[in-house]
Amino acid sequence: MSLIGDQMELREEDIRKHYPAALGMLEGFDHAPRIARAGGPVAVERSSGVGTQRRFRSTTPGLVTRSTVRPEGVRLLERIEAADEGEALVSPLQAVAMNAVRRALAISLALAEGFGEATALAGLKRANLAGDLPAGRKGEFSELLAAEALISLHVFGNALAYLLSPHVTEVSVEVGDVEEVLSDNGQLALHGALWELDQKLAAMAQDETRMVAVISAYAEQLMEKVALRAQSAAHLGAFTGAVWKVEADDLVIRGFTPASKARSTSLSMSFKKPEEVIGNHIAKYQSMKLAKMLMAFDFDRRLNPFAELGGFIFTFMGDGMPGTGKTTLIQMMAGLINEYCAVAGYPFRYQNLSTENIDSYQGKSGQNAKDFVNGILDPGVIGFGTIDDIDQLAGKRGDRQSSAGQLEITAVLMESFAGANTVVRGNCTFGMFSNFPENVDDALRQRAGARFLVDGPQTREDYVDILHLLLGRGHEIPLGDHEAFAAQEIRKAVSESFAQHARPREAGLLEVFDRVRAEVGELNTIAKMGSYLKAIQQADARFTGRAIKNITDAVKVRAMDFELPDEWMENPELFLFKGYDAKKAMIEELRVPVTAEMVLQEINRYADSEFRYADKSDEAAIEDMVREFERTEVAKKRYLEGRG
Repeated sequence: MSLIGDQMELREEDIRKHYPAALGMLEGFDHAPRIARAGGPVAVERSSGVGTQRRFRSTTPGLVTRSTVRPEGVRLLERIEAADEGEALVSPLQAVAMNAVRRALAISLALAEGFGEATALAGLKRANLAGDLPAGRKGEFSELLAAEALISLHVFGNALAYLLSPHVTEVSVEVGDVEEVLSDNGQLALHGALWELDQKLAAMAQDETRMVAVISAYAEQLMEKVALRAQSAAHLGAFTGAVWKVEADDLVIRGFTPASKARSTSLSMSFKKPEEVIGNHIAKYQSMKLAKMLMAFDFDRRLNPFAELGGFIFTFMGDGMPGTGKTTLIQMMAGLINEYCAVAGYPFRYQNLSTENIDSYQGKSGQNAKDFVNGILDPGVIGFGTIDDIDQLAGKRGDRQSSAGQLEITAVLMESFAGANTVVRGNCTFGMFSNFPENVDDALRQRAGARFLVDGPQTREDYVDILHLLLGRGHEIPLGDHEAFAAQEIRKAVSESFAQHARPREAGLLEVFDRVRAEVGELNTIAKMGSYLKAIQQADARFTGRAIKNITDAVKVRAMDFELPDEWMENPELFLFKGYDAKKAMIEELRVPVTAEMVLQEINRYADSEFRYADKSDEAAIEDMVREFERTEVAKKRYLEGRG
């Protein structure tokens, strides 16, 4: 093994020397299952509680706890060949599966061997073989063997899922739980895994397509089960503390984190150009900035300089009335990122979490949401995830109309966007969009780090521009006294939009603002602005510490109030292909100083949105109560009339 950067290289010769042992496992071995039960036809019982077979119970002391299950022959190569019995020769897909399993086994054996050499395990194995293992180290020896078993299993599942990922189709198979997870030692653990995989293939692999689906699904389930077991295991630091690279497969093993092929999603949406987004100046400007920020992600360091320096938008919420341009904004941002990634050769993944992901089965909606989040978080891609109409998708806690599936989605999004284990690398962003943000759970809404007010066209010039744009060219009506799209010049429009937030817009917040300013004067120091924030909290108890964090994050975004030059996106050599430190230095040169004016504007922007949501939410609740009182009054009147 050799060191490359911050990664340990798992050399090809170290892997290939384990090919004969891996092939021997695939050709055949005997295994007596300890935890799982073998599949196969089950005899029908004559009556309830009376079995058709006798159970043998040993009368020899000490043997009563030993397994009496007879060993079974496991011949995985033959099992894979049997997936397409109509053909005399092995198909290309079957050959791919065979090679993938052998390669995954060899990688697992090689890494387990490296783990043994990096710890005391190799020496303890030699001492045990020679019969002079010290009694005081037997406990350590057992723990190291258990660690080796968990590493062997997870690396096997990880490599197998990774190698087969290009060959997985839309066919999905539910393989059930993985049970035969043995921790005696690495060799026995792999035998148990191969035995259980053989059982799954025998039951579900009716053809070669399902065969690949079964192997891939089993590998995923094996990784998940082993990762949970590893949370309480000892002596794993030598494995989790290093990054292992298999150069030939471009496989990177980072502890018990699944690797994945960096594949783009094929987009069939209709992209929009920035000039086709009329109005929405701040939302458009920040979306364009964010699209370029994502491209600064460094795939080697797995970190974005913007995420380290501050100013990266990990989550944002766009709200506005129906028809104001939320979908157009999504199409514009996805189009920009897709175009930049195509130039740089980066994989781009876009997904939308929709109402189709709400499932009636308990736990399935949460799993769908988790799969969506994990797909976008994948550090091997540039990701953009959207949750359109989030008020319909994520349930509001305490609302009796929210289904169990909606509440599951809410819990997953809250944990993923600002949970204890949330890591912001800067390779992806999530956008939540709603016509009725007041119906979104308060805690989930506050996890949106930035607010994009999508208010559509506002001025006369905006309406002329949108009419001109949507009419197209199939007419001869003159434009008249108007310069098309001049009002959409982004820098001028944004500066004017930000200036409008020098004072609040919502009546309730404006009252607080004027009262505090009358007491302390102009809000131009941190102490005075802190007094303003406390007054806001007294007016609305939902204005908590998380709100302050979101405001300061927005201020840091304003400090990055610049667009990366277009030529940096068009010519990757100028910026995108540079090292992490060079990118960071180039970004720092463009950063602008933070001013009191910026901070006050961002406080007003954020607080305006919260007051707007609260007012709408309170008004909706009042209307519901009024309707309930009216129904009660009518019901009471009818009841009294009925009694005569």
